[in-house]
Amino acid sequence: MSPADGIAKRLRGALIGQVRAVFNDQARGEKPVQRKPDESLFGPESVVWRVHGDVTTMMVGGVTALLLQMLHPAVLAGVWDHSTFRGDMLGRLRRTARFIAVTTYGSAAEAEAMIDKVRDVHTRVKGVLPDGTPYAADDPHLLAWVHVTEAVSFLDAWIRYAEPDMSRADQDSYFADFARIAEALGTVDVPRSRAEAEALIARMRPELVVDARTREVARMVLDQPAPSVAVRPFQALTFGAAVDLLPGWARTMHGLSGAGLATPAVRLGTRGVANTLRWAFR
Repeated sequence: MSPADGIAKRLRGALIGQVRAVFNDQARGEKPVQRKPDESLFGPESVVWRVHGDVTTMMVGGVTALLLQMLHPAVLAGVWDHSTFRGDMLGRLRRTARFIAVTTYGSAAEAEAMIDKVRDVHTRVKGVLPDGTPYAADDPHLLAWVHVTEAVSFLDAWIRYAEPDMSRADQDSYFADFARIAEALGTVDVPRSRAEAEALIARMRPELVVDARTREVARMVLDQPAPSVAVRPFQALTFGAAVDLLPGWARTMHGLSGAGLATPAVRLGTRGVANTLRWAFR
């Protein structure tokens, strides 16, 4: 092995170690989800397998999805009233990432067990909004909002930073693939194409609001401390890219400004991080 190869190997190892430390709670013995191509629900030729396998775009899309989801008062209430989100934000992000990884890449049996676990949690998340309206996390209407915001955000981050020429047919295939997980969770009227996803978001926009709790949770998401000094620059870039990925109407509701003149730098930097991590994990 040449000195250059040795340096590259150590750099890869360091990058992989940092990423795994973010996504896996090592104190609880969590390890990366192992890909099982012959046993998974989708398989390596599926579009969902392709989209969900990129660290950077899933992080960017995941934060964008959170910012969209909390605009629905019932979804926000479920987090506010029942979640450890405010005290353990990293833990919640890890649980979401593990759910996506297991249901995409694990065996069908592992995926079904994970879905059953989440459905059980949802049955206990219910309450009343400040205006007296009851809510429940297993409401198919709310599940649809959570699902469509994740699907659109993950896919749009992938298109922006990995596959800008992705065909409309492949985009529709992604929604059709990912719909299987939403349906298994109890969602109804799940969008199975880009057009159906955009129509669902348009129908639900009148239900979205911003109040003091929305602003507090958004601030906690965007201002959370990085899990390590080494991750801090990557996290700052990821969050900037996530805000940049938000639809203009959602940025306006949150009172967030885009990167403005810094937008090209944010996108170039995020693309560079994405390419570096792909190199490390190849």
